[in-house]
Amino acid sequence: MKKQLMALTLAAAMAAGLMTAPAVKADDPIKLTVWGSENDQEYLAERIEAFKAAYPDQQFDIQIGVESESTAKDTVLTDIEAAADVFAFADDQLADLVDAGALLAINEEIEPALENYAGKKIEDIKAANVPVSIEDATIGDTLYAFPTSADNGYFLYYDPEVFTEEDVKTWDGLLAAAEEKGAGKKVGMTLASGWYNAGFFYGAGFTTSRNEDGTTNCDFNGTSADGISGVDVTKAMMKIAASPAFMAIADGDISNQIASGNLCAVVSGTWDSAAVAEAFGEDYVATVLPTYMAGDKEVQMGSVGGCKLMGVNAHCEFAGWGVLLAEFLTNEESQTIHFEQCKIGPSNLVAQNSEAVAADKAISAVLQQSQFAVIQKVGGKYWDPSATFGEKIAQGQIADDDASVQAALDEAVAGITAPIE
Repeated sequence: MKKQLMALTLAAAMAAGLMTAPAVKADDPIKLTVWGSENDQEYLAERIEAFKAAYPDQQFDIQIGVESESTAKDTVLTDIEAAADVFAFADDQLADLVDAGALLAINEEIEPALENYAGKKIEDIKAANVPVSIEDATIGDTLYAFPTSADNGYFLYYDPEVFTEEDVKTWDGLLAAAEEKGAGKKVGMTLASGWYNAGFFYGAGFTTSRNEDGTTNCDFNGTSADGISGVDVTKAMMKIAASPAFMAIADGDISNQIASGNLCAVVSGTWDSAAVAEAFGEDYVATVLPTYMAGDKEVQMGSVGGCKLMGVNAHCEFAGWGVLLAEFLTNEESQTIHFEQCKIGPSNLVAQNSEAVAADKAISAVLQQSQFAVIQKVGGKYWDPSATFGEKIAQGQIADDDASVQAALDEAVAGITAPIE
């Protein structure tokens, strides 16, 4: 049975066999379990063999299990002590895992293990990855996981037979070109989703944050630090939605609409690259989102960035070795191989700049857009009011005057920031 670690002190790290005088003998196997997605099983098996080869004087017994990143939190929290020692999970699960005491903090207490055995400090790991991925893996000032990818976000796909590079720089240019040259095809985006529609607000300097009690802070109904009002942002969204060349797509229906052949451009993510290639042709283009006008100010549309993370179970018996394995599975070499084998967009800066990543249009686009992306930290009350707000814009249900727009924003923010009952 695994030992519960109340605190991982230097002495505990030594007991795990990771200091200069290890307590674990080289002929005693280090037993670890690793969970990853079904698609990653072959990749994980290969990289774990490479990890073993990196420490030839130590015996290992490392077992691999299947667990989707999307469901990892629920499975881990069912029985933390019985869960894997090292596991991958989606970024939006971090807060709940930390709150439950399921993740080992990657802090100065475990740094000797990293430095002595992997030759790295925590700051080296932070510097090696895109800042948004480190922010994604951090609560307060503490890192709780290692970033393994940075490709969960949205950007613009378009048909180059309809649009020029100049057309797609702005929403006005995009919609005008679609109306003129799109032969009835539309520019599609989901508005009835607080994941997608928040990109307009984030780009203009608005923010959301999650409180410790699970409630959400949201300032969309005010004026941002950039001096832009939420009313101006909403009016810009209303103008886009009212264009005859725009299609408001229901949440979850983007792939179907791409396949329908009714679109000439669409806001989506890497998961739709194959459908886009089929609809727009192999010469399709993927690029950053357009700018829009909020009042008299041009705003680069933002987006929500997302990462996959790899953490170490706080109850891992061989905690130091678990940290080393998690670091190894997410380092530059591993992320490069992960991309080559599974087309997972790396968070590691060197891996991102490889020729292979640059040649993948969808991965390259989401990584370019990441400079305008934020990590969306919200509570559970955020989703329904933000989706309803976006649906009202999509359906033209908000009158085009300042008072009506402000009232709609106030209603949405009141729902988003409501206390948990």
